[in-house]
Amino acid sequence: MGQVNAQATKANNDPDANFKLAKELYQKEKFSLAYPLFKSLDYTAKPNYSGIPVSTQVEARYYTIVCGLRMNDASAEASAIDFIKMEHYKPRIEMLCYHLGEFYFRKQDYSSAIDYYEKAGVANLSNREIADVKFHQAYAYFTMKRFSDARPLFNAIRQIPSDPNYIDATYYYGFISFYEKNYKDALASFKIVQNKPAYQKIVPYYVTEIYYFSGDKDEAIAYGEAALAKGGQYYDMQLRKLIGHALFEKREYAKALPYLEKYVQNTEKVRREDLYELSYCYYEAKQWAKAISGFKELGGKSDSLAQNSMYLLADAYLKTDQKAGARSAFLFCALNSSNATQKEISKFHYGKLSYELGYTDVALNELKDFLVTYPKSTYVNEAKELLISVLANTNNYQEALALTESVGTGSVTVQKVYPKILYGRAVEMVNDQQIVQADGLLNKLLAAPYSTSQQPFAWFWKGEISYRTNKIDSAIYFLQSYFTRPVVYGEVNQANAHYTLGYAFLRQERYDLALQHFEAITTSISGSSSAVQQDAYVRSADCYFMTKRYPKAQQMYENVLSNNLPAADYALYQKAIIAGANNKTNEKVSLLSSLEKRYPASSLVADANMEIANSYMANEDFRSAIPALTKVINDKKAANLKPQAYLKTGVSYFNLDNDVEALNYFKKLVSEYPNAAESDAAVEYVRNIFVSQQRTGEFVNFMRQNGKNVTYSEEDSLTYVAAVIPYNNNQPNQALPALEGYLKGFPDGRNALDAHYQVAVIYNDKKELAKALPHYEAVAAKAPNKYAEISILQAARIYYFELKDYPKASQYFAQLRSIAVQTENKLEAMRGLLRCQLKQQQWAEAVPNAQELLLQKGLATDDKMMANMVVAKNYQLNNQLEDAVTSYKLVIALGKSEYGAEARYHVAEITLTKGNLKDAEKAAFDVINKAGSYDYWITKSYILLGEIYFQQKDYFNSEATLKSIVENAANEELKKEAQQKLDVVVAEKNKNSKVEPQQ
Repeated sequence: MGQVNAQATKANNDPDANFKLAKELYQKEKFSLAYPLFKSLDYTAKPNYSGIPVSTQVEARYYTIVCGLRMNDASAEASAIDFIKMEHYKPRIEMLCYHLGEFYFRKQDYSSAIDYYEKAGVANLSNREIADVKFHQAYAYFTMKRFSDARPLFNAIRQIPSDPNYIDATYYYGFISFYEKNYKDALASFKIVQNKPAYQKIVPYYVTEIYYFSGDKDEAIAYGEAALAKGGQYYDMQLRKLIGHALFEKREYAKALPYLEKYVQNTEKVRREDLYELSYCYYEAKQWAKAISGFKELGGKSDSLAQNSMYLLADAYLKTDQKAGARSAFLFCALNSSNATQKEISKFHYGKLSYELGYTDVALNELKDFLVTYPKSTYVNEAKELLISVLANTNNYQEALALTESVGTGSVTVQKVYPKILYGRAVEMVNDQQIVQADGLLNKLLAAPYSTSQQPFAWFWKGEISYRTNKIDSAIYFLQSYFTRPVVYGEVNQANAHYTLGYAFLRQERYDLALQHFEAITTSISGSSSAVQQDAYVRSADCYFMTKRYPKAQQMYENVLSNNLPAADYALYQKAIIAGANNKTNEKVSLLSSLEKRYPASSLVADANMEIANSYMANEDFRSAIPALTKVINDKKAANLKPQAYLKTGVSYFNLDNDVEALNYFKKLVSEYPNAAESDAAVEYVRNIFVSQQRTGEFVNFMRQNGKNVTYSEEDSLTYVAAVIPYNNNQPNQALPALEGYLKGFPDGRNALDAHYQVAVIYNDKKELAKALPHYEAVAAKAPNKYAEISILQAARIYYFELKDYPKASQYFAQLRSIAVQTENKLEAMRGLLRCQLKQQQWAEAVPNAQELLLQKGLATDDKMMANMVVAKNYQLNNQLEDAVTSYKLVIALGKSEYGAEARYHVAEITLTKGNLKDAEKAAFDVINKAGSYDYWITKSYILLGEIYFQQKDYFNSEATLKSIVENAANEELKKEAQQKLDVVVAEKNKNSKVEPQQ
């Protein structure tokens, strides 16, 4: 076959034809076509394949990279960086830096773009490329906030109106000038672009700002309003804010309001200043509710904006008769020192509103402090008048009394309210068992001018106090004085006065007079009669009995029995005694025997058995007496009668010629009750038995074993007699060392018991209670004896009131309760034990004691308060909330005292626990308004109020209430509790606030 030769082509003849074609496409800016051709060339793989110089190969690589960058191929970035590092030809390096800068610019990597723009050259660029690169570089500087670098570039471009970037450069130049507060250049630039589509919805805001910042508010308002009228502004809300702000500064509040209102309503968080301006516009427009809503969010800071906001808020609240809100606002304003005048005015009004709203404790403190802080204020006279009104109407008698006595009673106004304050505080002290101090206040009241209306009340309570302190003559005098002008208020009433007077005459054995007063209370009885009426009726029967009008007494006792009243056991006992008085011994014994069967729990069972024994012994029927006496001995409740029972049992056996049994009972008596009077009486019987049995030696041993001296030394007797003479002559200073000397020489002497008691009495009279105590305890340790009851009582009192040793006081009150014969002492033992249990929070132990105390006759009001308080507290601790509230309300109904204040607080606390916020708020105010002398419970109630407001989401009043406690409370524990709650409230308030958080 012949050889066939193909026709030669350009590609065949020119191996670098593709390079030339690609370059041609590149020069025509057809980068998408040039790029794959450049990429297909691989000169580096076959360096000897082409005859084209190495420089051309480098050129080919350059074009390949540029095409990649123009096509935004990410892989070209690394190649470009390598090329720039390796290439030595500066023009090509500068051009590739230009292209790489543009690549980064398109990627919005302005920092990298700037780096390469600064390395690029423009010698080989077209005019359009030069214009673009200047703009791009300037824009990159701009985005990086390198305004000083961007400014000259933008400025250069804006000098050439034909430049394609002229408008944009002018805008950015204007913006930089605006940023640098060069408002003249900025305004000139913005005016050029203000109607251009790209900027006509942006530039008006800046132009408006320029006019505003330049002081031309009218032009700012006009320009801004015109821009808003066109609509579609990018900075619509900001424009409205700016216009509103300008109008506000011109005091054109009505015009400013709609602009500020729309801005605030449509912005999630705004500056405090913006909210203040809107709220002030509402205030000027008398749109009080909206003004209040805004101003409320601006408190809590210490600057002038916060203070003025609170000042205006208070006024808005007053305009709408919301005094509670105004009070809180005045508090915030008074705590801020930015404006001295507003601070002074607010402090006064805070005190005034506190008084008007019933915060009497705060009103007292604030008005008092105001007078000290601002003695020359124009409000001084009004403050003094308010303070006097507070004193006249407050329940805070303790503070009111201290304040009144500190300023003196020179003015007529103070003199007129002084008796009322004295009386109120005296009643509180009575209810708190401080009756001696209460009596002193009542004496001041009776001596004070303008006390006429309080005098009957004072006479009543002085009568009650005198009776409680065993000053019977004084009790009668004052209660009779009360009846000259009887008044009625709470416990002060004629029935109670008659009741106490009846008992006073009863104590004096003036039975006809006692009867008059008891019958003034009631002459009939039924199951529905009150406890006082029932007891008065029984005491009337006693008066008939004591005056030997037995038929009438018996009839009355039978009425008590037929109605099965609580005193039925006593009536039965008395009926038996009447039978005995009528010489009906068998009937007497029969009735007394039935008492135990009918009333097995009666406290008179032992007395009945003793009286049965007495009846038999009176008839010399000693054998029949012994079973009744045995019952007394075995009765655990009859501790005070046992020495007597042992003695009479021994006497009965002695008279039955049973010396063995008689001696057995006498021995038990002497060994178990060596200090009882019956023990001394038994000694003679014991002596006779031993002597009759010719066992005198055993008698001597028996006496010594039981601490009984057969004969007393002459020294013992002479020493005691010498010591007791000055005591009996009322010479305590001489008696004391003599009696103490006797006790030192004869610690177990025959008269040691008497000496201990007498020393105790001397120290007690000298108010040296710590020295009296060991002597009272020495007497108490030998109970029963003639001094035991009073000594145990005094020891208990000293441990409770003076030493605050409640466990030890409990021990003595319990001992007194078991041996007390006098009703008053038994009641004091029960109440004292209950107080100790209360102090030690022994609720479970205290409840049965409290319930028993409530059943006692003639129970004082303060005892009822305390007992019901214990029952209520126990219910609350066991989550029996309804029962607790019922018991707390019983305490409250009994009168004013610390127990009443605490009870009111717990009612409020329980009401809040049950979620009844409105009722809880009312209950908390009830404490504040009605328990003025008890700061602890008032402060606790304010904290409770803060919690109530918080749960109501009323953060403003919650913050104000708690802040007031933190600022003013004296109790550090409660102040800390309030601060913790305040932190929670402020955090929640800020979380829900319209105001943007401050950095």
